[in-house]
Amino acid sequence: MNRHEFSKLFPLGSHLCREPMPEMTELKRDMENLKRHGFNLVKLQEHWMVDEPEEGRFDFSRCEELIGHAASLDVGVYLGLTCEQAPPWLWCKHPGCRMVGRNGLPIAYEAQTTLPADGKPGPCYDHPGASADQARFITKLVETLGKYENVVVWNTWQEIGYWPAGLAGQDVCYCEHTLEHFRRWLHEKYGDLDGLNRAWNTRYGDWQYVAPDRVAGGKTCLAHDVAWKYFMDNVQIAGVLKARADAIRKADPLGRPVFAHLGGPGIGSGRDWTYARCQDFLGSSCYPAWGVMQPWDDNYHTHGERYDKHLALFSEMWEKVAMQYDYVRSSNPRGAPVWAAEFQGGPVSTGFHKGRVPSADDIRRWMLTAVGSGVTAISFWVTRAEIMATEANGFSLLDSSGDTTERLEEAARVGAALGRHPELFGRPSRPAAQLGIIINEWNHQFCQSMVDGGGHLAYSVRGWYRRLWDAGIAVDFVEVMELDEDYIGDYKALILPFPISLSEATAAKLARYVEAGGELISEACPGRINEHAFCNRGELSPTAQKLFGAVHESFTMVREPDGGTRWSPRERTWGEYQDSAMLAGDGPLEGHRLRANVYIETFNCDGGEPCLRHGNAVAGTVRDAGSGRAWLLGTFAGHNGAAYRDDESRGLILALLAECDVEPEGPGRLLLRKRVSPDKEAWLFTNPTLEDVAETVDVAGWAHVEDLLGGHVEPNGDKIELTVNSLDVRVLVLER
Repeated sequence: MNRHEFSKLFPLGSHLCREPMPEMTELKRDMENLKRHGFNLVKLQEHWMVDEPEEGRFDFSRCEELIGHAASLDVGVYLGLTCEQAPPWLWCKHPGCRMVGRNGLPIAYEAQTTLPADGKPGPCYDHPGASADQARFITKLVETLGKYENVVVWNTWQEIGYWPAGLAGQDVCYCEHTLEHFRRWLHEKYGDLDGLNRAWNTRYGDWQYVAPDRVAGGKTCLAHDVAWKYFMDNVQIAGVLKARADAIRKADPLGRPVFAHLGGPGIGSGRDWTYARCQDFLGSSCYPAWGVMQPWDDNYHTHGERYDKHLALFSEMWEKVAMQYDYVRSSNPRGAPVWAAEFQGGPVSTGFHKGRVPSADDIRRWMLTAVGSGVTAISFWVTRAEIMATEANGFSLLDSSGDTTERLEEAARVGAALGRHPELFGRPSRPAAQLGIIINEWNHQFCQSMVDGGGHLAYSVRGWYRRLWDAGIAVDFVEVMELDEDYIGDYKALILPFPISLSEATAAKLARYVEAGGELISEACPGRINEHAFCNRGELSPTAQKLFGAVHESFTMVREPDGGTRWSPRERTWGEYQDSAMLAGDGPLEGHRLRANVYIETFNCDGGEPCLRHGNAVAGTVRDAGSGRAWLLGTFAGHNGAAYRDDESRGLILALLAECDVEPEGPGRLLLRKRVSPDKEAWLFTNPTLEDVAETVDVAGWAHVEDLLGGHVEPNGDKIELTVNSLDVRVLVLER
């Protein structure tokens, strides 16, 4: 199978093993077994420390043997690099390539194997010598292994990032090379030292003195800290990704795709949009059973309590699979593939803590939910049970012995069905949604630097997604870098969650979207803080104030219902909190109510009209602007999607969306997602409820309708009676 043939398939793959094993027979046998089950792809993970144990002495023979065997089976190879697991000679040759922590001391860890964490944090590739040696190694690897046409895709970074807090105990990297890189970036961004001083309100006399804040806690809300965090996530890491992709492209005469994948998307962060543009596309790992729900959620499981089965499995679906891949799909350039680069195949196992073994139902539910969010390839982690004690006998489609399991059989069955329709499932065919949630990376980095505020942005984004998922409304995530794109006008409405830090330039782009006919729904305090971490006078962005027709009046914390303390800091004295409250709808929202979360902001109208009230005070405005409308809600409505859920708040949000002409894709209790090609569509129906649901589906205009997995479908004229079991997904494939 060459790369051209492979591009016409739905890639179904599995990673052969994490560690390079001395026994090749087992690996080849497992590869043959995967082929018998219909898998068309295997992932091989190379190890720099193993493949170049001495400088200049390369040994890719094991990879070559396995790639050659895959070719004999007509199986494609997905090859992943592990450049964080650097060889010992690199550290000796370049002692200055060690990352430096926030405390100014070098990080001593040198990875001996891929566990823990695939060698992270690894060397600092801002060091010119280490960077040059990395590029030289990648070039040699691609020249050697790239001669095999069944190598169909390169992966430059397995789960992007350094994970410094967990592995090094502090942020990285504060070495002289990265600090100089930081200063060069600031110089480019601000033009000169005067520009930086004006933005940061500092008086630096020379660039050599410019440095990130180094206070131990790291939450200072200083411009220095926000800029540093932005730089490390979006410039420094991006530079490493680009360097690896460039090295591969220069060495690969066949021009195969290059991608990297996340451990999971950064909900609320825009960094994934940056990463997606550093190579051809971005993928993500997915381990749905590796922990569900969050501490602020209703029904959150505390230690010693038992999870409710339905709530846990439902959370796996909407949060760990659907939201994750809607986020990754949205972060990729339009038309790019979406790879489930590591997909859970077996029990999560961490040391002596073993998770549940996924059933066939789990595998089918996860795979089809991912497909509903736009995934175009699935590669399971791993084929046979992990041999490393850290992940003892975990994660795999196969057990430690034996050639089949029910989860492997189901993965193969679902994969074969998807593979019969590559034009639907093997290509980016998920239609754009009618609604977008705005993501602002600079706001995210500010929130991460803020005491008592770091979790609110992501929680609001997540809550809005949950609310929309429950309502059957498809959603895209839209980073502010996309606001200049022509397709932004195709969204009927955009939601702006927890917009505490907002630049005037971004606010102006949002105003242009509204004036061109869009509906903008903002939570409280848009632009309370500017992009340089300074408060705006008037406590709103000047541009936002004009857009929403509202002048800030008050901003006060509000108690959680029933004395709850999920996110509320302890009172320092009397009078800090208002009582728990429901805001009353006014004007177009009259007759509805919305729970107030975290804060209540009130306004004086200055061109806008009231749409929410707290008592007699205006707690929300709506203003006509050009051909569109701008809605300002004086609280954080997203939180209520997962915390303190109530029917009244749900009703107000649905009424607001209906005002914006945003309606569910399906009319019933089943949630509908679609994959679309010119002559064929797939309709994916999800049943999130506790009971089986039967609904009538209108298929008028379609010549042929079948169930993807062979289930019984009996048309009655232009209608089909479809039954979907609780927490299951059924897929109808319709042809013209």
